[in-house]
Amino acid sequence: MTADVWLPFPPDEIAGLPEGPQYRFWDGGEEFPADPADCVFYVVPYMKPAGIGVRPLPLMRSVRVVQTLSAGTDHVEPGLRHLPPGVRLCNARGVHEASTAELTLALILASLRGIPDFVRAQDKGEWLGGFRPALADKDVLIVGYGSIGAAIEDRLVPFEPARVARVARSARTTERGPVLPLTELPSLLPEADVVVLSTPLTETTRHLVDAGFLARMKDGALLVNVARGGVVDTKALLSEVQTGRITAALDVTDPEPLPSEHPLWRAPGVLISPHVGGPTSAFLPRAHRLLVDQLRRFVNQEELGNVILVTGAEGP
Repeated sequence: MTADVWLPFPPDEIAGLPEGPQYRFWDGGEEFPADPADCVFYVVPYMKPAGIGVRPLPLMRSVRVVQTLSAGTDHVEPGLRHLPPGVRLCNARGVHEASTAELTLALILASLRGIPDFVRAQDKGEWLGGFRPALADKDVLIVGYGSIGAAIEDRLVPFEPARVARVARSARTTERGPVLPLTELPSLLPEADVVVLSTPLTETTRHLVDAGFLARMKDGALLVNVARGGVVDTKALLSEVQTGRITAALDVTDPEPLPSEHPLWRAPGVLISPHVGGPTSAFLPRAHRLLVDQLRRFVNQEELGNVILVTGAEGP
């Protein structure tokens, strides 16, 4: 096998890559490392501005696999229309669960316990006491119960929530309990003290959190978004948080990056982190393991993991 594999990391930094392919390093730079027409396995550069990862796709006439290093694939899917039938799109399931779940808990605890207020008070040398909400005894609703949603629940449980409810596209049963379909949201939202969004961005979930969704949330509830900014209608969220009725902790926004003059920055009760759920010290070792495993399967003509769709079969 002499075809090219494009990697967003220098190949000599990834231990265990299978022999055979010609590995090319491309992390989104202006110049391509080789002719895109020779690439058979394309690993999309991670955390790059919109449009960079899809730029070589129209030229990749031989590509058979497009592998993202993110859990979501919405940033790549528009470019798949340029590809021939039979190309497999794979996501990074197994890479981001730990980091994203950690940040989710950090956002919940920081918001409930008032950590941003303490930091601002520290800057002014003020001692800011008083009672704050605890995560213990709260009802938590996880919207989007895939591998990241499950990892979030694993870390929630030691904090003694009263209940964790799970919602996904379709109903199923897990070791921790039932997962309810999205159609159950209207009855679940009024009971939830904390609503966590960890769902992919699809046509079904775009603006899932609209004015009606937010109106059903109970007074004083916290909305946490570690999914995609487009899952939330930003205008509707602003209307709610500006009244002080609910609060929000957002790792993702729409638009993103959030412009400095955007009113969401200064909205009361809103904590914003700059889309840092995935990029931590846990990322590289897990990403390398995923790529070695996927490329070994590819070279040995074995079934790939994490296949989201196949061009010409379903989806683009």
